[in-house]
Amino acid sequence: MVITQETHDISTATGTMRTYLYRPDCDGQFATIIFYSEIFQQTAPIARAAAILAGHGFVVLVPEVFHELNPVGTVLAYDDNGKDKGNADKFAKPLEHHDSDTEALVDFARSLSFCTSQIGSMGVCIGGHLAYRAALNPDILAAFCLYPTDIHSNTLPCEKDNDSLSRTGDISGELVMVFGKQDPHVSSEGRKLIYAKLEATERNFSWHEVNAQHAFMRDEGERYDAAIALQMYLKAVAFFQRTLK
Repeated sequence: MVITQETHDISTATGTMRTYLYRPDCDGQFATIIFYSEIFQQTAPIARAAAILAGHGFVVLVPEVFHELNPVGTVLAYDDNGKDKGNADKFAKPLEHHDSDTEALVDFARSLSFCTSQIGSMGVCIGGHLAYRAALNPDILAAFCLYPTDIHSNTLPCEKDNDSLSRTGDISGELVMVFGKQDPHVSSEGRKLIYAKLEATERNFSWHEVNAQHAFMRDEGERYDAAIALQMYLKAVAFFQRTLK
């Protein structure tokens, strides 16, 4: 399926958020996937991932997750400086601001003539956490979370008892959780903590642990695992085709 790309600046409770939109280049209405990036925002690998999803019949929105903290259009490099800046942004932005970003993205999607009312979320790394967090919003019907960081450790700023793990019981949509067993950012103990919380709150979820490192989806760098990444794209497409259509 041939796709087209657009750029939109969306008003949020905390300022203008640049959002990149990918969609099928044909008539019709399509379900929406909000795709949350790594700390580096929309790099080339993130853009390619969004294009893959859009090519399977979805509208994909890629927001600048730290729009309050950077000039519009900021993309951080995959180097030490980029990592340091992205991590500083991650620990500076409260989760509540991400919540209002999600609300703005839902409203934006539903204002578009080519979008249905069906919306899901997906993300990698901190974006995996934000996809999980987005599912607290009842308008998010399904979330595909790839190696989400900081859920188990409660290290992101938020109001008391408003961390994502504690709020797990408020998720109503279906979840897919994917972790690399060799990922140093989410230990075996951390994964068990998330799994136990999902089970204790009787959420609708599936769980996958693969033999891969952190960022195995990123098609730049030595940690990329093309075979496992392809499996995850196929799982995500099938998941969203089932839950959003």
